Amino acid sequence: MRWIYRRLLTAFFTILSAASLLFFLIRLMPGNPMDAFIAMMVQQYRGEMSYEEIVAQAKALFGVMPTEPLWKQYLDFLRNIFTGNFGESMIDRAPISDYLTKALPWTAFVLSIALLISFVLGVGLGMFLAYKRGRTYEGALTTFLMCWRGVPDYIVALALLWIFSYYLKLFPIGGAYSPEVKPGLNFAFIKDVLWHATLPIMSYVLVHFAFWALMMRGSTISVLGEDYVTVAEARGLPTRRVMVTYVGKNAILPLFTMFMIAIGWIFGGSVFIETIYNYPGIGYYLVQAVSLRDYTLMQGCFMIIIIAVVTGTFLADLLYSKLDPRVRLE
Repeated sequence: MRWIYRRLLTAFFTILSAASLLFFLIRLMPGNPMDAFIAMMVQQYRGEMSYEEIVAQAKALFGVMPTEPLWKQYLDFLRNIFTGNFGESMIDRAPISDYLTKALPWTAFVLSIALLISFVLGVGLGMFLAYKRGRTYEGALTTFLMCWRGVPDYIVALALLWIFSYYLKLFPIGGAYSPEVKPGLNFAFIKDVLWHATLPIMSYVLVHFAFWALMMRGSTISVLGEDYVTVAEARGLPTRRVMVTYVGKNAILPLFTMFMIAIGWIFGGSVFIETIYNYPGIGYYLVQAVSLRDYTLMQGCFMIIIIAVVTGTFLADLLYSKLDPRVRLE
C-alpha cells in the first residue's frame, strides 16, 4: 500500500508542477493576456464601464483577481484547477468546463477504439515477425514498418481524407455526426457517429500500429532467447502453447506499460487528426484556442492532456505490478 501512496503522491506533484509551469509561462510571456484583456476593455468601454467592473470581468474570465499579488493569483489558480474551474473562454465567454465536457467524450471514444485496434494488430504482427526472423519477407516488412513509423500523422490523415472522402465519397469530410441526425441512444445516431469516426480511427491505427509491431517484435525475440522457453520446447510442448503461455505472455508485459502511457500521450497527438477531420475533440479545440489566442481555453486543454498523461503513467505502474509477479509492491 505504501508503494501505491508514493505513486499517487508522485502523480499529484507532477500535475502540480505542470500546472504551475503553465500558470507562470502564460503570465510571464510577452503581452500578458490578462493585462492585454484589461487594456482592451479600458480602451473599448472608456466611460461606459468602471475599472472595477472591468477587473471583475477579468476575474470571471481567468478565475483569478488580476489586481492581487502574483502568489495569491497562483494559489487561486491551483484551487480552481483542482475544483474544475478553468474560467471562461475569451472569445464567447462560455465556461471552459463546458468546452471540455463536450470535447473529452469524442476524443476518448475515437482514441480508445483506435489505440486498442492498433495495439492488437501490432502485437499480432510483431509476434509473427519475431517467429519468422531471418527470412527475406520478414526483413522487408520490418524495414517497411521502420520507415512507415516515421510518416507524420497529418500526412496519413490528409491522404485518407482525399481518397475516401473527396475521391471515393465513401465517408463524410468532417464532423462527429450529421446535423440532421438527432443525438440520442438510437440506431440512426450511433450508426452516423461510427460513420464519421471511421476515418479518424483509421488514421490513428495506421499511424501507431507500426510502433507496436516493432516493439512486440523486439520484445518477443528477447523472450525467445530465455532458458525457460528453450526448456519448454525441449519438453515437447505444443508450439501454440509455447507461443501464448511462455513467449507471448512475457513479451507483451513491457508493451502493456507503454500502452497505458500511450493512453495519455495520444491525447496530445490528436491535434492534427482532429483538426483535419473537424472532429470536435480536445485536439480540435486546442488548435482553435491557439489560432484565436484564447488563452483560457488553451490552458484548459493543456491541463486535460497533462492529467491524461499522468493518469496513464500511474495506471501503467499499478497494473504492471499486478500482471508481472517479478514486480513486488513494497
